Amino acid sequence: MTIFEALFLLLAAHALADFGLQTEFVARFKSSQIKFKDGVTKRPHLVWLHVLAAHSLIHGLMVYLVLGHLGLAVAETFTHAAIDHAKSQNRFGFHTDQLLHIGSKILWWLIWIFYLN
Repeated sequence: MTIFEALFLLLAAHALADFGLQTEFVARFKSSQIKFKDGVTKRPHLVWLHVLAAHSLIHGLMVYLVLGHLGLAVAETFTHAAIDHAKSQNRFGFHTDQLLHIGSKILWWLIWIFYLN
């Protein structure tokens, strides 16, 4: 795989995970600001943690599948979670959220090129 193929795949994998694979349930309940109500759990105020973690792990998996590096995948998982959580706290909006996600992919790509490849 060339370095430019890797960048394309990282960005395409982000689009797939953040738009194609993200269900309405995930988009809604990954936020700590949205209250989960269904009577299934005794701790509905914690549902967002599970949903955000699962969504972020999918993003980490995508980075691993493209770059083959667990450290970068873990970094992506935590970074994606932090960005999405900050967005759910209304610290910034959709465009900044996406810019930060794309920026993180470019950072992993640069680390992969210059330090791991």
